[in-house]
Amino acid sequence: MHLIFVTSLVPDGEPGTGYEIASAAIIAALRRAGARVTILGYSWPGRPPSDPENTVSLGEINVRTEGAPALQKAKWLAEALMSGVTFASAKLRATNEADVRSALQRVGPFDAYVINGVQLVGAFETLFSDKPSIFIAHNVEHRSAAENAEAVQDIVQRILFTREARLLRQIEARLCHRSSFTFTLAEEDRAALGVASEDRSAALPLVTRPFVEEMLASREIACDAALIGTWSWQPNRIGLEWFLREVTPWLPRNFRTQVAGHIPAGLKAPYGVEFIGRVEDAKAFVRGAAVLPLIAQAGTGVQLKTIEAFELGLPCIATSRSLRGISYLPANCRVVDDPSAFAAALAEAASERMPDVDGRQFHQAQLRALDEKIVLGLSKLASTRGKAAA
Repeated sequence: MHLIFVTSLVPDGEPGTGYEIASAAIIAALRRAGARVTILGYSWPGRPPSDPENTVSLGEINVRTEGAPALQKAKWLAEALMSGVTFASAKLRATNEADVRSALQRVGPFDAYVINGVQLVGAFETLFSDKPSIFIAHNVEHRSAAENAEAVQDIVQRILFTREARLLRQIEARLCHRSSFTFTLAEEDRAALGVASEDRSAALPLVTRPFVEEMLASREIACDAALIGTWSWQPNRIGLEWFLREVTPWLPRNFRTQVAGHIPAGLKAPYGVEFIGRVEDAKAFVRGAAVLPLIAQAGTGVQLKTIEAFELGLPCIATSRSLRGISYLPANCRVVDDPSAFAAALAEAASERMPDVDGRQFHQAQLRALDEKIVLGLSKLASTRGKAAA
């Protein structure tokens, strides 16, 4: 079966966001199941596709809102309002429908689409409705947008997020209705999207890497706690703001936290916290911490930082929201939601050096379950194609 994997950004071999990590894991699982996968989407500037022979790039594009010139933001907003699409989808209208249609024709014969999130299909929705499809809902996007609207103070941003939530609810409903099968990344998202039936959807367990080596060797500790993420993404920012504002005041004065990744404007490091920017080796960075805070306070879908921590066997203190989509809890993970208790648990884990565990069993179980769910979805897709052909 030849599938077109419709995604906003094509893999480049250096996944830096949860979306990119999850996409790479799903593409690999589809291929393990025997599908031929051609990837269609944009490339990051200066970062060519990692699999050029099986990738059709729509061109290079930088879709980051944070740091974009004011004129570019205004153009994106005008495109969204004039075209009736979301702000995220407006960014992806850098090309036109004729060029996207031409790119699809260059692929040659194919059987179905895999719609990887709502962003690109939301920009050119009519182009991807002529064949059966599988929809991958990385998050319940309309719910995340509604949470963002509640979290921001600026009235203009609140209006825009509310508009996003309304449009996203509509497009997610259409995609779930039209698709042969829907994959979510968290079990609770199936009901939130209205596809809780076993015939219509399944939640995908994920991995963050192809394999996990034993990591029980001693580690050199560089800080008490480490955080890394795409902090410009609003749900991640909400979690980081909660940690900085609500948790750090309760930490001991000598407790050292390092935060890696681009920090949005307006966030300041309180005492004991250091913003260190981009790191070359994310795994080495988190392995240099005595304990990992898993701090999700908003959003839907699965937290890939949680999966990574479990794969690496690292001690962690997690909020309940950080464990959404994950039923497994290792022995060296504690779940705490109250800010002061969260800080106390972090301090205790760091001072007592909570031990690492072997994460290979968790990783292998996730990989097996991922492959099983992918095979299920492909069987539903094949059934739909058979009925259409008849």
